[in-house]
Amino acid sequence: MGRSILGAAVKRVEDSRLITGAGRYLQDIQVDGALWMVPVRSTIPHGEVGDIDIDAARAAPGVVKVYLAGDLDMAPMPIGAPGLEESTRRPAIASVRVRFAGDIVAVVVAESEQAAVDAAELVWAEIEPLPAVSTPEAGADPDAPLLFPELGTNVIYDRGDADNSVLADADVVIETSVVNQRVAAIPLETSGALASPREDGGLDFWLGSQSAHGHKRAISTVLRLDPSLIRVKVPDVGGGFGAKIALYPEQAISGAIALDLGRPVRWHETRTENMLAMCHGRAQTTEVRLGATREGSIVGISLRVTQDAGAYPQFGAYLPVISRRMAVGPYMIPKVEFLWRSVVTNTTPVHAYRGAGRPEATMALERAIDQLALELDLDPAEVRRRNFIAADAFPHVTVLGERYDSGDYETALDLALGIGGYRDVREEQDRRRQANDRFQLGVGIGSYVEITAGAGREDWGAVEVNLDGTATLYSAGVSHGHSHETTFAQIVSTVLKLPIDKIGFVQGDTDMIAHSGGTMASRSLQIAGSAILGAGEKALHKARAVFAYHAEAGIDDVIQFEDGRIGVVGVPTSAMTLAQIAVVAAEPSNLADDMEPGLRGEEMWDQSEATFPFGTHLSVVEVDTETGAVRVLRHIACDDAGVILNRMVVDGQVHGGVAQGAGQALFEQFQYDDAYPITGNLTSYLIPTASSLPSFEVDHTETVTPENPLGAKGIGEAGTIGSTPAIVNAVIDALAPFGIGHLDMPLTPAKIWTAIESAR
Repeated sequence: MGRSILGAAVKRVEDSRLITGAGRYLQDIQVDGALWMVPVRSTIPHGEVGDIDIDAARAAPGVVKVYLAGDLDMAPMPIGAPGLEESTRRPAIASVRVRFAGDIVAVVVAESEQAAVDAAELVWAEIEPLPAVSTPEAGADPDAPLLFPELGTNVIYDRGDADNSVLADADVVIETSVVNQRVAAIPLETSGALASPREDGGLDFWLGSQSAHGHKRAISTVLRLDPSLIRVKVPDVGGGFGAKIALYPEQAISGAIALDLGRPVRWHETRTENMLAMCHGRAQTTEVRLGATREGSIVGISLRVTQDAGAYPQFGAYLPVISRRMAVGPYMIPKVEFLWRSVVTNTTPVHAYRGAGRPEATMALERAIDQLALELDLDPAEVRRRNFIAADAFPHVTVLGERYDSGDYETALDLALGIGGYRDVREEQDRRRQANDRFQLGVGIGSYVEITAGAGREDWGAVEVNLDGTATLYSAGVSHGHSHETTFAQIVSTVLKLPIDKIGFVQGDTDMIAHSGGTMASRSLQIAGSAILGAGEKALHKARAVFAYHAEAGIDDVIQFEDGRIGVVGVPTSAMTLAQIAVVAAEPSNLADDMEPGLRGEEMWDQSEATFPFGTHLSVVEVDTETGAVRVLRHIACDDAGVILNRMVVDGQVHGGVAQGAGQALFEQFQYDDAYPITGNLTSYLIPTASSLPSFEVDHTETVTPENPLGAKGIGEAGTIGSTPAIVNAVIDALAPFGIGHLDMPLTPAKIWTAIESAR
């Protein structure tokens, strides 16, 4: 594989279509005769379902039917985590008990969206309230009200073995509690579905999905329908961030109703519904004890994690397993104790959210590292430097058994410090502290290593040369802002020597894509991209073989010239274009007996190991000590995701990740009052805006991974992993003159002002 495809900052080919409004999102898909469905949701977080009066709704104008739990033949929703009791599976429509404010108790179907909305307001559900729990700590109490009484506990996982020896060699032990608060995903496009019945008894689904095949499998299970009767198609998708991996009850219900009524059914949630019902993220608390020598060498770490699973266990209940894999970060830590538990609560279910377990582990570790530096009166950068895994130690297997493929952590740290002018910033900080300046300066570091393609490292791709000389690539990944249409086309362009605008792109259609692991876990380029590379090379080999047979030449004598034509080496006048060869290949009589017609290559790429990107983020903030307001002055992101295919795309991924990481650090938190949601819209749930963040400064190192032919690791989640601890560490650093050593996120002005006033 030549280096010609790497590093070219090609502008995104999909932007023109999306910016001009030519994109086709779920709501743009039009199907004749489609009905609208609107769920009726419980406003009670925990209660027993009694009578549900639907008479007025059924009689409302435009209403076709109102459904209760027993009206549809549906299995419960799949469990998103292994080893859990069947009783924890969520019913698509609740009939006995509701477990969070947002649980569905009825569904109204009407000829128009407005008619369905109006009729849904006429449904009256009698729900007898039960005591509720809104935090995992409360839920784990032996006397807590039980969400699933048959289990006898709300603690659905309790794993790990205590090890009192991990800190035995420590001269100093740092103890801290780090809260990764519950956050909402807030994709620009909320969730939805369009289900259309077919004459063969099957269904065509249009979904905003991160995994078309994953949704197909889940729908098949819930609707008790043979998978061959289900086709899932994914149009343009306005963001996912992990929350669109899961199948939602509303999506499955739309299919069940479409089958029942024999008409297409569509559903699209409002922003308020999205805040209430789309899976949340993070919701993890870690009790950390970090032991070190007085010289700053870490000797061991103890982490005790409590995960809020929400009302029904999804993959979020299992996130501590991912956090454990990243518990030592980029450091040589010889001993680890990791205990974890997951607890169901009367809140929105928790799922993967950008980073999924890695930001939580990194946040806990990086806060402890900064507190260790403070305790030992050492520079935070120096403590990290003394504990980094050495660059010549790779591949490195951690004490937890993770095989880090490649790395050079100190170089990334030095790059961030150099760009940030670290020493100059420290001098300015000292000047402001001595002057008792109202605006105190803080500097924070977030060094990390993360796992990408940690599981499910198999994907399919295909490349086909068309009769007009254009090519079509078939991608197993599903782009929802990832630039697949550009980056995958770059790969094909380099292999076939075709202009990018001559390469078509097909994704997210289970009838056209043979297999897909989906777009998640920062796996797309290294897994789906490697499959596309292999498929392109097979299509090129087929073109050489067809030419060789046609020209009665040995295939070893047939090459691809620089202009993309195929011909006999040393005889450029013999060459044919790909279009000419495609025409020849389309006719079976022109081919050898063992050749299939057409110029097409398919590849199933199976990567044997995960990859481990890394980096250091440096944040410089200013805290107004009279108001508590935080202003991020600079944020430097130095990430290493292996070989860079398209610098523009990579930087864009980092920008988005840093913005979300800053949101968690400073703004975002989904809150409940006695399990009733109190941040259910974007006036009470705050997200960062362009005006609240600086222009990010992004640079990279490139440490090649041997795990795939592209040499690439994942980059999609790196920004959320490095940025949050860097910003939090910077704010706490600014507050050091007040003796404030830690605050829980989000670091809002009110929280900071209260801490300063208490310290004064």
